[in-house]
Amino acid sequence: MRCAAHLLNLTVKDGLKDCEDSIKKIRGAVKFVRSSPARLQKFKNCVNQEQIESKRQLCLDVETRWNSTYLMLVYAMVFRKAFDLLENSDGGKYVAELTKQAGVPVDYDWDHASSFLPFLKIFYDATLRLSGSLYSTSNEYLLELVAISKMIKRKCESSNSGERLMAYKMKKKHDKYWDNVDNINLMLYIAVVLDPRRKMFYVKWAIDDQYDLDKASKLYGMVSDALTSLYEHYASSQTQNVSVPSEVVDLASMDTDVYNERDVADYEFNMRTRLVACCKSPTYYRRKYC
Repeated sequence: MRCAAHLLNLTVKDGLKDCEDSIKKIRGAVKFVRSSPARLQKFKNCVNQEQIESKRQLCLDVETRWNSTYLMLVYAMVFRKAFDLLENSDGGKYVAELTKQAGVPVDYDWDHASSFLPFLKIFYDATLRLSGSLYSTSNEYLLELVAISKMIKRKCESSNSGERLMAYKMKKKHDKYWDNVDNINLMLYIAVVLDPRRKMFYVKWAIDDQYDLDKASKLYGMVSDALTSLYEHYASSQTQNVSVPSEVVDLASMDTDVYNERDVADYEFNMRTRLVACCKSPTYYRRKYC
């Protein structure tokens, strides 16, 4: 399947298309300030004049990664008044350069960007949780999927036309990947079943919440069949791999002369190998030798 975090990225980028003009203007303002030390110093003077107390610093986004765009907008909002002051105190350089590009951000652009930031924060937090590399994330995605689906449906009924339009575009992209139950990787649900905090009860609730009756019934049956099939597969493999107890050997009755120097060397080599394995990874040692 495609990367779950990447699907979130595609969903949000489709929703942001109507806000591109405002985002481009704010991006241009941030880029102007960060383009030279002299401009950055003038901007800091504006920050001090406006008495903005914040340890945050302006960051420029990577256009292919929406979460960096989110951070750029969040940080730029803190210094909105400083940007307005810079427009009137820079001798016209700020206005002249930005006019050549997307334009100078005006109140509409700032307000427009500010209005959808709370909406985007849910996607941002979900992206961070699903992009973790030091812990398992496969059992987390269904939780995020349910929360995002419910939020998009709620925003589709918003009284704010801008939010409603953004939500409809997100829903269209979201449904492209998750509406067809035949194309869903069932391992996402199996991982949640194996999570002792969720189990099958949560999976059934999540499926019923996301889909209509027919699709929910079909998907739940597919998950149940897959889980049963996996259990039978592992159960049969465990049965086949059960080791038969080896014959007990009475060492006291054995002739010690049959052991030669090569046998002793091989024994010492095997013990050293086990000791090294134990030092490198105790878990691996227990699984292999115990």
